[in-house]
Amino acid sequence: MDNGDFFIGIAQQALWVAALATAPILLPALVCGILVGMFQAATSINEATLSFVPKLIVVGATLVLFGASILMLVADFTREIFERIPDILA
Repeated sequence: MDNGDFFIGIAQQALWVAALATAPILLPALVCGILVGMFQAATSINEATLSFVPKLIVVGATLVLFGASILMLVADFTREIFERIPDILA
């Protein structure tokens, strides 16, 4: 296997792991932001903390729920990268 193909494969896998690790956090924050924005538009309340605090709570709750699985995903990827080091040097 060519080193260029090897590194491209690792980069693709890293991007996929990054997407899988951030999606459980970003998607609920996005939905919360849209709902709060709709509420602010309907009531004409333009308070900055009204949009920040609910998103902070949602992100904290999703980290509590999905934090362990995200950590395991990143740890498995890191372990796999370290196991592939001899393939690069050979």
